[in-house]
Amino acid sequence: MTRIDVAAAAEALLAARRTRQWLTALPEGARPQDDGDAYAIQDEVAKRLGPVGGWKVGSATPQSEPFRAPIQADAIFENTDRVPASLFHVIGVEAELAYRFGRDLPPRDAAYTREEVLAAVDTLHPVIELVDTRFTAPGATDPPSHRADHNNNGALAVGAAAPAWRGIDPLRQPVRLTIDGALRHEGVGGNTAGDNIRLLVWMANQGARSLGGLRAGQIVTTGSCSGILFVDPPARLAAVFEGVGRVEIEVA
Repeated sequence: MTRIDVAAAAEALLAARRTRQWLTALPEGARPQDDGDAYAIQDEVAKRLGPVGGWKVGSATPQSEPFRAPIQADAIFENTDRVPASLFHVIGVEAELAYRFGRDLPPRDAAYTREEVLAAVDTLHPVIELVDTRFTAPGATDPPSHRADHNNNGALAVGAAAPAWRGIDPLRQPVRLTIDGALRHEGVGGNTAGDNIRLLVWMANQGARSLGGLRAGQIVTTGSCSGILFVDPPARLAAVFEGVGRVEIEVA
């Protein structure tokens, strides 16, 4: 059982979103002590914001426990070339790969196998995660509190689905990130989590369980392949994954 006031933490984060009065810290007695507390706060905020359209998941190393956060449906931008800058407090940019599920994986007693999870995936997409915070600045408070704040998610820009995605190896995937036409990152792989499918399996069995599991149509982004770069609007962002595709968005 959580040891902190989840409702008070959620209300503080929701109030910051409404008023744009950014937080220095969560209220005393409402600060998460671990990921379990942070996820309870995430879930409460997500339920009050509206439908969950996807998830972000990552891991500090290929062996460590993954971490997650829901992404609200209205924070996912697809088939558009512009995101209003007014939605954000700060704007961090990360090039990532994301998987859209074609069928539900509801919570169950028996663990989903890797093969079952792969069979439920419909498409792979290049995405740009727009990182934000409801605190005064990135890193302004303790890590569990930032985790509680949807793990710093602001929005997700989604590119077209890749053809023949099962043959793509994210660990060997070239990626380029440009900002206003200038190359800001070029590399291969680059995700600290290692195997993306390990993250999807964890999401199916643990990460999404408290909000009803993974749902058909939800998209799961699997962590940064480029590191994070902070930008000021207006900015034109583009991520190109060779053999996967391109995603481009203007924040203005």
